Amino acid sequence: MVDVVTPADRSRMMAGIQGKNTKPELTVRQMLFASGYRFRLHRRDLPGAPDIVMPSRKVAIFVHGCFWHMHSGCRFAKLPSTRPEFWQAKLQGNIDRDQAAVLKLNAMGWRVLWVWECATRAKVSQEALPVRLRSWIESDSTFGEIGEKAG
Repeated sequence: MVDVVTPADRSRMMAGIQGKNTKPELTVRQMLFASGYRFRLHRRDLPGAPDIVMPSRKVAIFVHGCFWHMHSGCRFAKLPSTRPEFWQAKLQGNIDRDQAAVLKLNAMGWRVLWVWECATRAKVSQEALPVRLRSWIESDSTFGEIGEKAG
């Protein structure tokens, strides 16, 4: 399949993709703050540099884009048809880094939660998100995922 934009345009578009302070991340932060939780952002001294960290609870939260982290079974996680070998390798690298970060954080005594972008997009998912966040944070689980569907 041939790309419909020029390489220069594609490069400009890809360079504009944010890694921090994304819309899904801001949504999760607003919900946590409104629920009374206080946190720190982007702790680079922790494996994977979690998006949201609650040091007193030893909770690290990653807000993952469904495409970039290949959320299994999600409608937003489709492999591009252009240059599939490149994308498969790139996205698998993200998955491998995510899993390594979880293992390292757990070994350090941290609990890890992945909040998927899809959980912040649909209105029904977004309405349930504060309760789902609170429920996991107050639990004893060492790892959790919150996506559009139950999880």
